[in-house]
Amino acid sequence: MANRQYELVYIVSPEAAEQQVADLHAQIEAVVARMGGRIERTENWGRRKLAYEIGHHKEGTYVLEVIDGSGELMKELDRRLKVFDQVVRHLAVRVDEEKNVVERTRAKRQADSERRRVKRGLPPVRQPGEGRSAAETEDAEDDRFDGVEA
Repeated sequence: MANRQYELVYIVSPEAAEQQVADLHAQIEAVVARMGGRIERTENWGRRKLAYEIGHHKEGTYVLEVIDGSGELMKELDRRLKVFDQVVRHLAVRVDEEKNVVERTRAKRQADSERRRVKRGLPPVRQPGEGRSAAETEDAEDDRFDGVEA
């Protein structure tokens, strides 16, 4: 049973006090700890307007939890969040797969770049001061007014 990384976003009813949001987070934390998971990060995005009305609510408090754990842990959190009346909506998404793809792509691009540089007789990693500066690049790309007289 491999631990995977998930992002859990839930929207709490606007009638819920800050203390109730904190209590809900504490309950989620307890379930995660009990089932051998770990909360990597918690972000309270605060009160925001909903895209559409959900159960007579036009806004809610958004909370993001990044959780390392098993699928069983996420099933248990899903079951518990369905029971809470304060939670308007929730969504859990597995994100470790996408992170692996991004890391593989980044590593492949880096290796390709180093290979091309070595083939041209340059050191594999770009040296400080090498290449055009950002100001030169901007001037070279901005040819909108070339040849135009005022």
